Amino acid sequence: MRVLTGDLSTSMSDAAVLSVRNVSKSFGQRRALDSVSLNVAKGEMIALIGPSGSGKSTLLRSISALQTIDGGAGRIEAFGAAIQENGRISGRVREARTRIGMIFQQFNLVGRLTLFSNVVLGSLGRIGPVRGLFGRWPDETKQAAMAALHRVGVADYASQRANTLSGGQQQRGAIARALVQKAKVILADEPVASLDPVSARRVMEILRELNRQDGLTVVVTLHQVDYAMRYCDRVVALKAGKVVYDGPADGLDKPKLIDIYGPEFEDVFWEGAPK
Repeated sequence: MRVLTGDLSTSMSDAAVLSVRNVSKSFGQRRALDSVSLNVAKGEMIALIGPSGSGKSTLLRSISALQTIDGGAGRIEAFGAAIQENGRISGRVREARTRIGMIFQQFNLVGRLTLFSNVVLGSLGRIGPVRGLFGRWPDETKQAAMAALHRVGVADYASQRANTLSGGQQQRGAIARALVQKAKVILADEPVASLDPVSARRVMEILRELNRQDGLTVVVTLHQVDYAMRYCDRVVALKAGKVVYDGPADGLDKPKLIDIYGPEFEDVFWEGAPK
């Protein structure tokens, strides 16, 4: 089994867009992350896998600074600038967040607003909240929103309230919002966990298309290991807050999966576990 190695104490390389170094996070007596280190290169599509409680979502939320890490030597960088270190979020985090799109399991759309209105909200980091509050969207933003909705296949629902749409349609709307945001990195936390298999595959196909055709960097947490192996080139597995595998998706054979998940590893496959 290959585990992440190497000295990450130096500055992140020019090719890296995210760097996690010696990061820990505790909730009371439980350590959700235990000295985790990880570099994400520009244009990678990485799946974070592991049992429930392994630290996947905690790591993603820490990278986006939605959660502070423990004090100490831990440091997280995005685009060469500190996001947080020593248990404190950087004053430059807002600038970094404009380039990081976050997609959640529960879509995080405003249900009473139309899908179009939700998508144009992705531009708030550039045009300011006042113009957005009064709906004074520039023509460029409106055009970008419709183009993004077309891109993900839900333009026909632009005028429909978000809470009347299916889960798959809402999740595609969330991806469109990240496109309007002009995000360079997409962090997706269990984006298909609430979807049926057909909708889930479509969402993963869109993320892979954006990665391969547009060069977006994608880091996605998944319970469905077969989806991780199918759509992502690199897989990082966590167990009890530690990185226990970091390597190519096709390197995840049955013995490694049993080591990560235990003898009931078949439960994390939607469409059949490897023999």
